[in-house]
Amino acid sequence: MSLRKGTIKEYKFRSEALSEELELLVYLPANFSPLYKYTLVIAQDGRDYFQMGRIGRVTDELLGNEEIENVIIVGIPYKDRFDRRRKYHPDGEQHDAYIRFLAHELVPFLDEEFPTYQMGHGRALIGDSLGGTVSLLTALKYPHTFGKCIMQSPLANEVVMDAVRTFEEPHLLELYHVIGTEETDVPTTDGNRENFIEPNRELHNLLNQKGFTCFYEEFKGNHTWKFWQADLKRALLEMF
Repeated sequence: MSLRKGTIKEYKFRSEALSEELELLVYLPANFSPLYKYTLVIAQDGRDYFQMGRIGRVTDELLGNEEIENVIIVGIPYKDRFDRRRKYHPDGEQHDAYIRFLAHELVPFLDEEFPTYQMGHGRALIGDSLGGTVSLLTALKYPHTFGKCIMQSPLANEVVMDAVRTFEEPHLLELYHVIGTEETDVPTTDGNRENFIEPNRELHNLLNQKGFTCFYEEFKGNHTWKFWQADLKRALLEMF
């Protein structure tokens, strides 16, 4: 039997928080119907997840085999690496505004546009590297809005650690967290190089101490899509 393929629609969305127009890529499954309810998966690095992560194809397969629940995937592309850093990095000039956009503008739009569950555990954030960082920080700030978070090799600096340390409702979040054992010398958006694995191990230990529900694994590989793409199927199975 041939695999039924979902469709990807493109939207333009005007954000007041960011004072700019953003592009949205929305994957609807092959069996999409307004009569069903759907879990929302909101992807930072949206175009990367569709093109390099092949998240649409992976989801087609999992839905076709009835291995995951019904999902709609919303990808938010970045304009360039500078735009990405401004929005995703904890020190970025638009970081706080981007988080406000996700919680206060994007979610209400998607809840109105599509048949969603309209509750925290019916919404997930996903991202790689800095995209994973901003996903976690957004979920920690709005745990009643986003109940699930997938982090593939996130930057884990002191801002992230402090946000986890001071968070008081770990029962509200379900996390998926992977990091590569070869991520010891990763080039960063500010032109430097950083060890990612040791801070991620510290983050994992802290999440455990705080009592989060969290899947964690260290994969044999480095900070590239070759490994994030290979991990994506398991991430979706674990979370949905």
